[in-house]
Amino acid sequence: MAASPAFAFSRVKDLVEVQGIRDNMLVGYGLVVGLNGTGDSLKNAPFTQQSIQTLLERLGTNTRGQVMQTKDVAAVMVTANLPAFAAPGSRIDVSVSAMGDAKNLQGGTLLVTTLFGADGQIYGLAQGPVATGGFSAQGDAASVTRGVPTAGRISNGAIVEKETGFKLASLNMVKLSLHNPDLTTATRIAKAVNAYLGGTGAEATDPSNVQLSVPANYPGGVMALLTDIEQVKVDPDQPAKVIIDETSGVIVMGADVRISTVAIAQGNLTIKVTETPQVSQPSPFSQTGTTTTVPRTNIQVDDSKGNRMTVIHDGVSLQHVVDGLNALGVGPRDIISILQAIKAAGALQADVEVIG
Repeated sequence: MAASPAFAFSRVKDLVEVQGIRDNMLVGYGLVVGLNGTGDSLKNAPFTQQSIQTLLERLGTNTRGQVMQTKDVAAVMVTANLPAFAAPGSRIDVSVSAMGDAKNLQGGTLLVTTLFGADGQIYGLAQGPVATGGFSAQGDAASVTRGVPTAGRISNGAIVEKETGFKLASLNMVKLSLHNPDLTTATRIAKAVNAYLGGTGAEATDPSNVQLSVPANYPGGVMALLTDIEQVKVDPDQPAKVIIDETSGVIVMGADVRISTVAIAQGNLTIKVTETPQVSQPSPFSQTGTTTTVPRTNIQVDDSKGNRMTVIHDGVSLQHVVDGLNALGVGPRDIISILQAIKAAGALQADVEVIG
């Protein structure tokens, strides 16, 4: 009995994302106070002094023209991700990063900071004590720094003030964007959704998108429709690709990588020279002779005579490719060179992507 092929089925939920349901980046500029002398030096960070003066003026104190010497304040950039459909009044986490020459944000408190979106609108307000994951300590002759003490985080440190305005429930058509664009996968998703719904509402418009029409009489509308089709199982396809990281020597090959018939031989000339000098000295209580060093040199030559040529036959699978390369007794670095040479010879039926 022939064995049936194994399929790696995945949920539609894990293969696509609904266009419009996304996070939004927020950014703001603020001040962290309460630092124990580890803040910005106002001489090197004039924007910090200007921010302090502006803040104090808003609070009724005029410090224009005065010389400031404080090192307990640091100018920071505050960033956050606004989740989709976050309601006003809900809280989100924020990250705080020093802008000037502050040495440590530990123990500091972020003053109220407005968070802006890409459209220039205010979407949140941040404030609270900064928690840093690193620390720094120093003395007269030594210092220790662990982690990044100039960056921290405030859990639930921002209050959402405004919604993004995206109304999912009012849509009668949505687009499903593939995480890994592929023609075959997009077509399979459309067919699987149509088979589940019993209609033709899903259509693969390109390798990256599947357009889905919401039936007018579907119970629960678009929300119920997306909830149902998220659990539909699809067998995703992937192109034959070899990923090579030359920095770390990591090689990742897809299951569909194929190689035409090719013969491979690998060998290097290695010469190893080892110096082990020995000390020669006269016998005890001897009146003649001197202590001297006698050189000892050992030279080893490896011309890889034991390595043989391996033939990899046409259309072999990934397992045969790995077995054939391992049979040569080569390491990851040499395998990288071999794969690139096979690709140059036109025998590797896959894309080679070099990173690092």
